Amino acid sequence: MKLFQIQIILLCFSITLYAQETEKRVTSVIDSSQTDNMVLKQSFVVNVSLDSVWNAYTTKKGWESWVAAKAEIDFKINGIIKTTYDKDAKIGDDSTIILHITNYIPKRMLTLQATLTKNFPEFMKADEDDLYNIILFEPISANQTKVISYGIGYKNNVKYMSLMKFFIKGNEQSYRNLISYLETGKPSINY
Repeated sequence: MKLFQIQIILLCFSITLYAQETEKRVTSVIDSSQTDNMVLKQSFVVNVSLDSVWNAYTTKKGWESWVAAKAEIDFKINGIIKTTYDKDAKIGDDSTIILHITNYIPKRMLTLQATLTKNFPEFMKADEDDLYNIILFEPISANQTKVISYGIGYKNNVKYMSLMKFFIKGNEQSYRNLISYLETGKPSINY
């Protein structure tokens, strides 16, 4: 019985260390060197192949494994990714997040643009056509991939700066979830 208790304690300790380690793996930087705009750059390295990371971003199974409770994906240029965090919701209802796939280079780059629904702040809606997420995928080795995400089109003002805190926190949690899912088979949180 004592051996079992020790194994449980060691397992819990290992999970805690892994969680702390993944917290430090995502880097977020706001570049406001352009007078009118800000760029949110977030990056991390995940210890899996480029194919695994690409599949997590481009398939229904991938999205539902790390970022949303439900997803529908029509992956092509001018395609759409529809997701919801609510497992009891239906794709298409008010909780649906719609991302347009504006372009991609297979296993290298993906550009997304969100449809801003009532769930987004009003001041962002005027800038909807300027807001994009460009994601770069860089193979480091056969079992290691760097992901760099650029959120572009944010205006350099007080409202957006306040919003950046929300986006940074939410995105970092999503990326930690992705890292955990890809490296352990389980996301750090379930939607």
